[in-house]
Amino acid sequence: NLTNTHDLRARLSELSDESGELPLTSRREATSDTETLSALIASHPDLSVEQAAMLELPHVRGAFSLVFMDDDALYGARDPQGIRPLVLGRLERGWVIASETAALDIVGASFVREVEPGELIVIDENGLRSHRFAEPDPKGCLFEYVYLARPDTSIAGRAVQSVRVEIGRRLAREHAVDADLVIPVPESGRYAAIGYAQQSGIPFAEGLVKNAYVGRTFIQPSQSIRQLGIRLKLNPLRDVIDGQRLVVVDDSIVRGNTQRALIRMLREAGAREVHVRISSPPVKWPCFYGIDFASRAELIANGLTVDEICTSLGADSLAYVDLDELVEATNLPKDRLCRACFDGIYPVALPEPELLGKHVLEGIERRAQVGTEDVEGVATLLGGGAADALERP
Repeated sequence: NLTNTHDLRARLSELSDESGELPLTSRREATSDTETLSALIASHPDLSVEQAAMLELPHVRGAFSLVFMDDDALYGARDPQGIRPLVLGRLERGWVIASETAALDIVGASFVREVEPGELIVIDENGLRSHRFAEPDPKGCLFEYVYLARPDTSIAGRAVQSVRVEIGRRLAREHAVDADLVIPVPESGRYAAIGYAQQSGIPFAEGLVKNAYVGRTFIQPSQSIRQLGIRLKLNPLRDVIDGQRLVVVDDSIVRGNTQRALIRMLREAGAREVHVRISSPPVKWPCFYGIDFASRAELIANGLTVDEICTSLGADSLAYVDLDELVEATNLPKDRLCRACFDGIYPVALPEPELLGKHVLEGIERRAQVGTEDVEGVATLLGGGAADALERP
């Protein structure tokens, strides 16, 4: 999630040289940028945690929503861009800090407000204190609305579920097709599929059963595990699908593994036609702020046209929602959203690939070549491609 972990570790070494000791949490073999950040705060034994956090947080770059504790207080902090959500809630006898409002509902807490970008919150026996460690420059992650956030959560006052339904409506207006059924790819495609069905007048149906015990396939560590996970995760309902022309609504296409296997399974189950509709624009750029599609060479939309992707997947047609339509569905201004995975404009400047955040700790070698372009700050262009997609089985 952090883009300057290399610099933070260098700073940690300087602080340890000054103090003569290295905090236990900064083990050399650590692969967590969070651990490095914890070590920085722990590097000031003469200061309170509150003071140390205010001293170190201004040095941190990238996306972070932090919740941490000591013996006396609960702390919450959010990066100046507010890329990831963080919310404050109230219980009858206490406070809650969580990544989503859904977590507040689950524990019976009432929503108070979002933690502001660049804000540190401290809660102790004296109550709540707020500190500003950086000027806010809001750039909330657009992919939260598409996929990451729970549908029963709210971001910037808007229910994620209602945003996804609206995206589906806009997708139907943009890319209509003659079909018999609209089916979602569960779970994240469901509400966009409902919106598509509402707008198009095509009946909505559940045509796929999801195995609740299989996790997110695009975040799995290897291609073979991802492909196996897809068949374990989704199973077609033959009685629903057989002989039907389908509109299949999914949230996104990253590598194309899920959709390729899914279309094959739907045809095996008797689908006459499979028209794929995606409730986000093509994902063409890596995310360095916490989503695991870090190499541009793995992204199927990098270097391929929509028609070529459609051929690669084996669909009868393929269409994505337009970026501006997606942004409008959120009711937020475009300049308050991070759209980097869609348009390559990164709100936080990126260093050289080998120095990128957590990846330097894990020793991941990038297959990209980097240049920069001054577009609304920094747009870092990474090389690579998915030109082999048309050759995939």
